[in-house]
Amino acid sequence: MAIVTAGAFMTLAGLLVGPLHEEFGWSRSTIGVGTLVAMVVYGGTAPFAAALMDRFGLRLVAGGALLLVGAGAGLTATMTRPWQFVLYWGVLVGLGTGACAMAFAASVTERWFVARRGLVTGLLTAASVLGQFAFLPVLSQVIEGFGWRTAALGLMVAAGGALLLVMLLLRDHPADLGGRPYGAQRFVPRPVAAPGSARRALRTLRRAAGTAPFWLLTGTFAVCGASTNGVMWTHFEPAAHDHGMPVTVAASLLSLVGIFNVAGTVGSGWLTDRFDARRLLAGYYAARGLSLLLLPLLLSDRAGAPLVTFAVVFGLLDVATVPPTIALCRRFYGGDAAVVFGWVSAGHQVGAGAVAFAGGLLRDSLGSYDAVWAAVGVLCAGAALLAMTVTRATSPSAASPGRVPGPR
Repeated sequence: MAIVTAGAFMTLAGLLVGPLHEEFGWSRSTIGVGTLVAMVVYGGTAPFAAALMDRFGLRLVAGGALLLVGAGAGLTATMTRPWQFVLYWGVLVGLGTGACAMAFAASVTERWFVARRGLVTGLLTAASVLGQFAFLPVLSQVIEGFGWRTAALGLMVAAGGALLLVMLLLRDHPADLGGRPYGAQRFVPRPVAAPGSARRALRTLRRAAGTAPFWLLTGTFAVCGASTNGVMWTHFEPAAHDHGMPVTVAASLLSLVGIFNVAGTVGSGWLTDRFDARRLLAGYYAARGLSLLLLPLLLSDRAGAPLVTFAVVFGLLDVATVPPTIALCRRFYGGDAAVVFGWVSAGHQVGAGAVAFAGGLLRDSLGSYDAVWAAVGVLCAGAALLAMTVTRATSPSAASPGRVPGPR
């Protein structure tokens, strides 16, 4: 529930582009600055959030994240200046969603599961996607009928409800309940909380940055962010609107992407438990790039069979990259996998933010999104090639003590 709710906040940003442009006269590139800041802050928060979860526990960090996103949404409803959008949405919502998303899922998986980790990672990642897309039709209807401020306040209420559930029901470790992680053969005591979460996150970055897999995974995941959050989740709705498609229809297509995202991500987790993660990543990026290259030819004023097919295919591929990426982090970096994945996720959000901003800038200058779809499609092709070059770590210090880097 925490991940679903946090995911919903990433959806609203794309729906706000049109209303903010019409009400305040802000350009799409100006609005894109707020989205860029949110995505970069999201990415920068993830590794520190993973370290904080080891220090203070899942419940406190997730609860604080939901408090931040709720406050950011409530304050956004009062804004009148672009800098306020950057502060309220970009900083507060970026901090909260970054602490309660993919790094959170990785931390839960590491603590609570020994077996079926790929599948569980897929399920928890699908929860984030479900939050992003299940709310789309509802939020678009609310914006159309009651205004964008009502939609923002509605998300604030949802965050408050999820916060209550987290504080009452979430537990930090199986040992808190006297149980074992799923698939463990023996009792696993709760690790002793170590101080210096920020130092640990930076120390882990320094060690991982000395290895080739870290940079390869960060580069491919940056392309993942560019081709999902950066372009699809931010610019698909305004691009479809440019072709005369009603906002509610475009939102419904994105919801269809979300529905198949769940199947694609869970299926990817199942495949990751059984096949080479590098080959899975290469296939996902290649197919995603091809679909984006074809999209400008499919956009029209109605949701016909070609666009519906695109939504299904893109949905199956959209977040399928997460389980194999986490699996490779675990393979190379052992006990530091969650923190390393947090830093890799930072690359994801830098890529997403850069394309979210550049997409708005190109739309303002060229009057079309066609160049954006083509450029991101080419980036995906490059990521497919990079994925196949991920080999073993180059420095034993990259792994946590007692772990040997390199594939099993």
